[in-house]
Amino acid sequence: MVLTCQSLLHTHPNAWSQATTHPFLTGCHSGTLHSAQFNTWLVQDYLFVKDFTRMVGRVLGAAPDADIDVLLAGLGALKDELLWFEAKAAERSLDLATPPQPTCQRYCEFMASLTNQPYSVQATALWAIEYAYNQGWQRPGPMPEPYTEFADRWGNPGFTDYVHLLATQADDALVTASPEVQTQAEAAFLQVAELEAAFWQMAFEAANP
Repeated sequence: MVLTCQSLLHTHPNAWSQATTHPFLTGCHSGTLHSAQFNTWLVQDYLFVKDFTRMVGRVLGAAPDADIDVLLAGLGALKDELLWFEAKAAERSLDLATPPQPTCQRYCEFMASLTNQPYSVQATALWAIEYAYNQGWQRPGPMPEPYTEFADRWGNPGFTDYVHLLATQADDALVTASPEVQTQAEAAFLQVAELEAAFWQMAFEAANP
């Protein structure tokens, strides 16, 4: 049986739920999250996105011609996203030169390690990372201010469509992957799920003001 993005979700529902459902996100939805918790997430996510941008560039370098346009669109959007993070941090007087916390560092190291993996593994991990954000910000429901803008950024229909395109590309690559490579892709998916859950928890555990 050929591995697909959908089969990964069906096989590992608990891991995926932990990656996309967390008290950090429900706290945003209920308006009970402390500013220190959100500020921790914002700074660390900015550092993550910088390394994620490098990862997407490496995936693009490994991609077949048919996948280039979608990946270029995603890479272009990341430039705007980094500038947006910088603006949000300036509004909150946050220092983006802060070192990455261990959880963020571990995530960045994982993304760097994908360089040596087959394209189907890289494509699966890319889809999982983007889909985790998409579902994480959608699942609680409409977010109140000041979190509305953040939820809309990753939960909007256009981003959902982009994630579906990434899933199609990953599925196409997995069709011709060997059983060994499919096992590597499944391991990458599970690693993304674990790291996403840990990232939310890292921010949630930030000291309250």
